Amino acid sequence: MAKATTLLAILLVLVFNLSGFSSLTLAARDDSVYESFLQCLKSKTNPQDQISDIVYSQTNLSYTSVLRAYIRNARLNTSTTPKPLIIITPKQISHVQAAVICTKKVDYQLKIRSGGHDYEGISYISNVPFFVLDMFNLRSMEVDVKNETAWVQSGATLGELYYKIRKKSKVHGFPAGVCFTIGVGGHFSGGGYGNMLRKYGLAVDNVLDVQMVDANGKLLDRKTMGEGLFWAIRGGGGGSFGVIISYKIRLVSVPETVTVFRVERTLEENATDFVFKWQLVAPKTDNGLFMRMLLQPSTSKTNKTQKTIRASIVALYLGNADTLVSLLAKEFPEMELKKDNCNETSWIQSVIWWANYDIGTSPEVLLDRDIDSAKFLKRKSDYVQTPIPKDKLNGIWQLMIELGKTGLVFNPYGGRMSEIPATKTPFPHRAGNLFKIQYSVTWDEAGSTAENEYLSQPRKLYRYMTPFVSKNPRGAFFPYRDLDIGVMKAGKNSYEEGSVYGKKYFNGNFDRLVKVKTAVDPDNFFRNEQSIPTLPTKA
Repeated sequence: MAKATTLLAILLVLVFNLSGFSSLTLAARDDSVYESFLQCLKSKTNPQDQISDIVYSQTNLSYTSVLRAYIRNARLNTSTTPKPLIIITPKQISHVQAAVICTKKVDYQLKIRSGGHDYEGISYISNVPFFVLDMFNLRSMEVDVKNETAWVQSGATLGELYYKIRKKSKVHGFPAGVCFTIGVGGHFSGGGYGNMLRKYGLAVDNVLDVQMVDANGKLLDRKTMGEGLFWAIRGGGGGSFGVIISYKIRLVSVPETVTVFRVERTLEENATDFVFKWQLVAPKTDNGLFMRMLLQPSTSKTNKTQKTIRASIVALYLGNADTLVSLLAKEFPEMELKKDNCNETSWIQSVIWWANYDIGTSPEVLLDRDIDSAKFLKRKSDYVQTPIPKDKLNGIWQLMIELGKTGLVFNPYGGRMSEIPATKTPFPHRAGNLFKIQYSVTWDEAGSTAENEYLSQPRKLYRYMTPFVSKNPRGAFFPYRDLDIGVMKAGKNSYEEGSVYGKKYFNGNFDRLVKVKTAVDPDNFFRNEQSIPTLPTKA
């Protein structure tokens, strides 16, 4: 017995020493990588004294605050979430070029983050050793009202862009997202949609030029990169091809007076008829009218113990209230819209209203980046090409009430979206799509029990919706990153794995994206869990 106890003690000491040795070895390796990277960065950057201000190692006192600042999903911000060895926060283009060259030299993965709104944290998480290149310092803008264009750097937020446009003009805007803390970089390169897409298409449909750093650290623009690569980064995701520095965009015209409204119906108020009619009207109405529909489990107004579905239409009309009320009286009389339901305002105030602020709130609110602010969430997406039959909606309501928390957001297409060919940009979901669905669940409770419960809800609803959505492939919206639909395993470069999610996001444009990727980044330096793969090399 004594010998056994002694042997056990020796084994425990050995295990402890080996694990300690392993930790020390990893720490030494990390230190070595950090020093090598830093020396490389200094040799590639001028002036060198700025480097200490833009590089954060894990021992830096500001590391955690810099990392957390643009994490927008709380379930990706835990003690066990993989962390980057280094965060680089470039302040000039040469910093980006050096970061690419030096990350390649030490053979680490480079994740690129602008606003951090990617739902699965792809821009700041990896299961292989990685750095984060955070673009938030590169946020300058130049608005040229005379030529109706602007240059905007990818670290700017949509709110900052809208604010800057408004400072120069009351009759110009840009057709991008309604959440103003989104970073321009990822939003534009993935497509970028907002409540003017039926009039002006996507953000990417209005990109005229770019500045991008490629896998060799070279700065390119539209002319030097060629039309193939320029095509790919307007909807195919910049993170697969390089680091987008800035975009030249075409501003669009907005009237001095626009109209917004919100109306609601519950099941007791004929919400089912309301939703069915919306499917027929919203994708085909006047191009200047965008009517988003939100569907959410709710408590009945008349019986607090009874659950119901609340259907809410949130709308922007590029015109006055009288014209809008007259239009919907003909096309959607069931809505019973009155002028009293409407708010006439300026375009910039409509942006603020859509962000859930009161009309009259100072536009300065658009400059609030709301850093280090995150809730737990999961999002999924689908496309609907034929109206969901009225008798099938009741089954959807029943499941949503049973699940309890997951909502649906219907975003209408049609208009300009049906006029732009599916191959014009990598974003393929154009003509033939009535609306896009977002499955949405958000929660406050930390821990695996709550996470497992809430993650299961949108997945169950997604499965149930299979008969009503697009097929072969079942389409998905690339900027709503969803790792459920396919993943590239860490460290791999597989056309087969990439095809699983790639053809859902990009349909027939996927193979063209693969060819561009193979040509411009054959070593697959710019990669992530849902990046565009390269073609396999021939033996």
